[in-house]
Amino acid sequence: MKQIEGGVTAAKGFEAAGVEAAIKYKNRMDMAMVYSTVPCKAAGTFTTNVVKAAPVLWDKELVETAPFVQAVVVNSGIANACTGRQGLLVCREEAKCAAGLLNIPERAVLVASTGVIGMQLPLDRICAGIEKLAKAKKDTLEAGLDAAKAIMTTDTIHKQIAVEVEIGGRTVTLGGMCKGSGMIHPNMCTMLGFVTTDVNISKEMLQKAVSADVVDSFNMISVDGDTSTNDTLLVLANALAGNEEITAEGEEYTAFCEALHFVTTYLARKMAGDGEGATALFETRVVGARSKEEARILAKAVICSSLTKAAIFGHDANWGRILCALGYSGVNFDPENVDLYFESEGRSIQIFGKGVACDYSEEEATAILSAPEVTVLADMHMGSEEATAWGCDLSYDYVKINADYRS
Repeated sequence: MKQIEGGVTAAKGFEAAGVEAAIKYKNRMDMAMVYSTVPCKAAGTFTTNVVKAAPVLWDKELVETAPFVQAVVVNSGIANACTGRQGLLVCREEAKCAAGLLNIPERAVLVASTGVIGMQLPLDRICAGIEKLAKAKKDTLEAGLDAAKAIMTTDTIHKQIAVEVEIGGRTVTLGGMCKGSGMIHPNMCTMLGFVTTDVNISKEMLQKAVSADVVDSFNMISVDGDTSTNDTLLVLANALAGNEEITAEGEEYTAFCEALHFVTTYLARKMAGDGEGATALFETRVVGARSKEEARILAKAVICSSLTKAAIFGHDANWGRILCALGYSGVNFDPENVDLYFESEGRSIQIFGKGVACDYSEEEATAILSAPEVTVLADMHMGSEEATAWGCDLSYDYVKINADYRS
């Protein structure tokens, strides 16, 4: 497997576009389209929030029942959440508009939205935007980049990646893009994620791969503890790589899953590090846990701790907050057996062990915590399982951004 340039247009047969439609923002791209020249198998995972946006309801039903999909239309700025029957009507009209312009069935069009909750989407501008997208779509790297930029809200950077892997003697490509900066919490987050691939795989095995993957990728990130109404991850596979169809577990399925996990983990880390107001990616790695599930719980407890996140922002080696977060996670352990380390840029320092603080240099610890990517390593000494979670520091700017988000 190797990383290559590009995003959602890297795989064979995929086109994309990003355009300005003035849905909410002015003077910036705010609508995107991803399109396959041939029908695709589709898989997806969606928010666990009981309050689900209209696009989530629309996509969930299509992913489960539609024979194939061929396009995704995305807007940023307005979430189309808590919008009642009108919200679902807009989804249907979006699909109808795109289907007519692309000459594909209405039920082959997925839709996604991100932005302010409670506002109705302006259907006239949405349809005008779809018309622009249909004309602008291309299979170029630039077109994929435009799409990645168009789905941003409070994101400060676009997020995309592509990889190649050999499966069944054929070169298979996966490309992905996502957005997410705030309202990010495990069990999916204000996150829209889209992965395209030319692999030939059955719908059942594609969904199995996606459902298993998010447990250790997108579900292991948190920015602010809020699970969004709009979380959506869609994976489209159009089979143009020409490999023999993957219909069961085996070497080819494993190779695809590894490539998928590389893509999703990369995007998940990018979202965590781009959290609203963040100055650092904050990673917690738990090793020596009794079970994989306990390792996940412990790691997420630390990256979700507001006090720990604030300490990371202040470059303060306040290890007591980390141990406290581990202690209220719900996992039973002996604090006397826990070792804690701070790590960054190839440097590591032990700060806690055998139930007490270690004899470490505060200056060295502060230097390690001043890096753009900081890791807390917690060795529980209870078993052989491990897990990693990703978050960010908590800065003054997070409150500033969210105090007037609607305006």
